[in-house]
Amino acid sequence: MSAAIELRDVEKSFGEVAIIRNINLSVAQGERHALIGPNGAGKSTTFNLISGYMAPTSGVVLLRGQRISGLPPYQINRRGLSRSFQVTNVFANMSVWENLRCAVLWSTGQRYAFWKNIDNLPEVRDRTAQILADINLTARRDVTAGLLTYAEQRALEIGITVAGGADVILLDEPTAGMSHAETERAVALIRRLTEGRTLLIVEHDMSVVFGLADRISVLVYGQIIASGTPEEIRGNPKVKEAYLGEEAA
Repeated sequence: MSAAIELRDVEKSFGEVAIIRNINLSVAQGERHALIGPNGAGKSTTFNLISGYMAPTSGVVLLRGQRISGLPPYQINRRGLSRSFQVTNVFANMSVWENLRCAVLWSTGQRYAFWKNIDNLPEVRDRTAQILADINLTARRDVTAGLLTYAEQRALEIGITVAGGADVILLDEPTAGMSHAETERAVALIRRLTEGRTLLIVEHDMSVVFGLADRISVLVYGQIIASGTPEEIRGNPKVKEAYLGEEAA
């Protein structure tokens, strides 16, 4: 199976400090792949390198075989990769509908114009309504995003991430701060919305990781120490020693 995302010998240093050290990572088309590791391992930096918010010091990042390292984020997004962030990143003063519509407009190449009623554009209206239903926020469509619960804001952000039609999705700790019940609903949402897409997820909740991922890579001190199926990672002595510990028991 061909790779949707590939990192080849990627390094990232700040001055003399190496944060990412010679990473090689391959995420297959249509795969749900989790990147796990302790705090400070370099997971968010890896996401920044893939999505264009940072350029690697050396090595290359490929999207479906095409080099994207060095491109700005908007160009990478145009090529079909979208990401969320650790901190909820929605337009707090806009409604749920308006947040999603912005993402859909961006993907279709449409722009706001004072003489044009964008709700009369069937493609935009129908796509926005579909995503709204997919994230179970139809009843909250006119609520200002800043007034949503935390879990609803995270659901909205996931909706924004997929609204543009990207087929490669990066989610950075999407269930952080959620209750057990909220986490279960979020996982079901992620599973549904990423069906047929490629997913790379950073997540600290091991029940989410082992329940959702097809494959897992473990990042420790800027290096990937293991990649494999959930069963292989759970039984890997190096991973247990470096990170999972009792969670793998």
